[in-house]
Amino acid sequence: MLSPTESRTKEVETVVEVKDNKKPTFTLGSKSKGKLIGVHPDLVAVVERAIEISTKQDFTVLEGLRTKERQRQLVRDGKSQTMNSRHLTGHAVDLAPVVNGSISWDWDYYWELERVMKQASKELGVPIEWGGDWTTFKDGPHWQLPWNRYK
Repeated sequence: MLSPTESRTKEVETVVEVKDNKKPTFTLGSKSKGKLIGVHPDLVAVVERAIEISTKQDFTVLEGLRTKERQRQLVRDGKSQTMNSRHLTGHAVDLAPVVNGSISWDWDYYWELERVMKQASKELGVPIEWGGDWTTFKDGPHWQLPWNRYK
């Protein structure tokens, strides 16, 4: 996974609709949906609800379930600090804002993503944790189900 401090951009699939001069609505593209395969259904539901209620910020799924080999590489590259990642069990996803068709690592865009993810979590009664709330190794793209509620 790329970190919010990296400057390169990646073109992504985005689906935006604007109907009758109303606010835009966003939907997950097929690539994002594919990256949710193997992710816990409660977390998938939160991501799907978040994109439904987002009217200011499109986003994409960067990664869901990971292999141990992928996790080892991320640790080697300094992009993760643990081999005990929630991604290994399907209890975490990485999301990124999409701005003008490209992934943005600008933290300004992550605050809107935080708002819709936490709103969706509250609406669905599914607790989530955001890597942006961590005091060390802040991880804006990272969302996970809490260890104490989901084993």
